[in-house]
Amino acid sequence: MNVIPCSIQTLKGLLYDISGVEVGQHLYWQIGGLQVHAQVLITSWFVIAILLGSVILAVRNPQTIPTDGQNFFEYLLEFIRDLSKTQIGEEEYGPWVPFIGTMFLFIFVSNWSGALLPWKIIQLPHGELAAPTNDINTTVALALLTSVAYFYAGLTKKGLAYFEKYIKPTPILLPINILEDFTKPLSLSFRLFGNILADELVVVVLVSLVPLVVPIPVMFLGLFTSGIQALIFATLAAAYIGESMEGHH
Repeated sequence: MNVIPCSIQTLKGLLYDISGVEVGQHLYWQIGGLQVHAQVLITSWFVIAILLGSVILAVRNPQTIPTDGQNFFEYLLEFIRDLSKTQIGEEEYGPWVPFIGTMFLFIFVSNWSGALLPWKIIQLPHGELAAPTNDINTTVALALLTSVAYFYAGLTKKGLAYFEKYIKPTPILLPINILEDFTKPLSLSFRLFGNILADELVVVVLVSLVPLVVPIPVMFLGLFTSGIQALIFATLAAAYIGESMEGHH
């Protein structure tokens, strides 16, 4: 008779032990009673500072005949606008350009900061610095923001009629349509996290084995794939927003 209670207690203890498992060491800060990863906050603030500084330089003194720097930022803005227009639609894309642009630029600069900057030379009491997107918490947060954005877009456009999509073309597909909204943020977050982590691990292994010539082409390839991952995330985010407003799959 005591077998079931003992088994439940054993299972609870096992789950508690699993929940305490961590990969590597981390530096924690206590902020408002919450325990947060300091490495992620430091590198994220650094990326945000780069973006804000670049924006300030871009809009500080615009010229009628643009300089090289102004040309670059105008080209970047036009690229993000074209991306948003293609995925969301010409009539609806305007209000979403800042969101898509912020996602793209934050992920792009984060990925490149991990590939270019020597974070590991900065010594911390615990753990080490790396790209913000090298942490699953960051990629999950970005994916959840995307989910909130496309739910907001659909509800703003259609009201409660937005939820009719779950029973189309037939109510039998209701569980699958609901499951789709869970798999979207999962795929977004794990795709970005997995690719950035794998790229950094490959570079670390090659540097330890062949420290001179071989890692350099791999590092350049990492820069390319880092940019591609930012583009994929922003494109999918815009596509999900456009899909929610159009109401088709």
